[in-house]
Amino acid sequence: MRVLWLTNDLPPRAGGIQQFVGNLLDRVHPDDTLVVGPAGDDEAAAHDARQRYRTVRLPGPVFPTPRTLRSTLTVGRSHRPDVVVLGASWPLGELAGRLGDGLGVPVVSLSHGLEAGLPGVGLGRLVRRATRDLAALTTISDWTEDRLRPHVAAPRLVRVPPGVDEERFTPDVDGGRLRERWGVPPDAPLVGCVSRLVPRKGQDRLVRLWPRVRAAHPDAWLVVVGEGPLASRLARAAADAGGRQAGIVLAGRAPWEDLPACYAALDVFAMPCRTRLAGTDVEGLGIVYLEAQACGVPVVAGDSGGAPEAVRPGETGTVVDGRDDDAIVAAIDGWLADDRGRADAGAVGRAWVERQWSWTAIAERFARLLDDVVGA
Repeated sequence: MRVLWLTNDLPPRAGGIQQFVGNLLDRVHPDDTLVVGPAGDDEAAAHDARQRYRTVRLPGPVFPTPRTLRSTLTVGRSHRPDVVVLGASWPLGELAGRLGDGLGVPVVSLSHGLEAGLPGVGLGRLVRRATRDLAALTTISDWTEDRLRPHVAAPRLVRVPPGVDEERFTPDVDGGRLRERWGVPPDAPLVGCVSRLVPRKGQDRLVRLWPRVRAAHPDAWLVVVGEGPLASRLARAAADAGGRQAGIVLAGRAPWEDLPACYAALDVFAMPCRTRLAGTDVEGLGIVYLEAQACGVPVVAGDSGGAPEAVRPGETGTVVDGRDDDAIVAAIDGWLADDRGRADAGAVGRAWVERQWSWTAIAERFARLLDDVVGA
């Protein structure tokens, strides 16, 4: 099957949606796939050259503009796809009808937390518009599906959540070299967050609250891995909290190949996400929680959107109100104080990810969906 993807979210740029898209590209008809994606740099060019699928990058971001439509139709006609896949239904779904008509093929789209947040602020009509010309829409969690279903115009709504490469993300990965790079003692208790630096994720609260955690655990360290618009604010907050003298490391962006080691280096993964902007800025699921658990690390998750579905509370981690400072501190303190509990949670989390969140099974589900819409 020949597949044409149109997406603004594409590796090697860091982010959960980028990893979601990248893993599907790696596993579903990669030799017969062409991707139209956003502008990239030298790192992106090197990444693209290593892939089995071919990537055409536009001069800027991929938005539903006449230029994007013209460029996609041009490369699409040379590729002769059987189906078009959109990396996100809003706003790219606005192009679905013209892409489908221009190429004579069905269009399928992924959805994420943003689309599910729109109906909550009275913008369900945008979801309806963006899905009216789709053959199928995918959802990533119970939470997103419940909120999208009344507003989706596409005839098919299919669950395709993000998954985990259980062979790549594993407790056997050596995280010691990253501890050394970060300047963290090899035996120090280490709490960390690996994600885009945006307000929803809660890294700001982790940094601000860290002195309270360290008061109970004087040898503990905090590492924040990632890049994004919150970076400068986090740097100021880290300095105010004592910086490296207080055990705080802002590690910046980690290369794609280092992500498993980032998780494996930790004792506790914490991302106390919170819903913002009247419900439009929400966590659809939270692949980072699954990747941490695959590496045998217990998690502290915020209660935004579908994030609680990525945790087995009390068994593999703790779900907290991402705005409740006391709850965040208590959850981190509880895991740091319980060596046996962390080990047990790591084992349970690893087994749960293997059983329920394997990319192999999820990619097979997505491949069947493409088969169904093409054969309809």
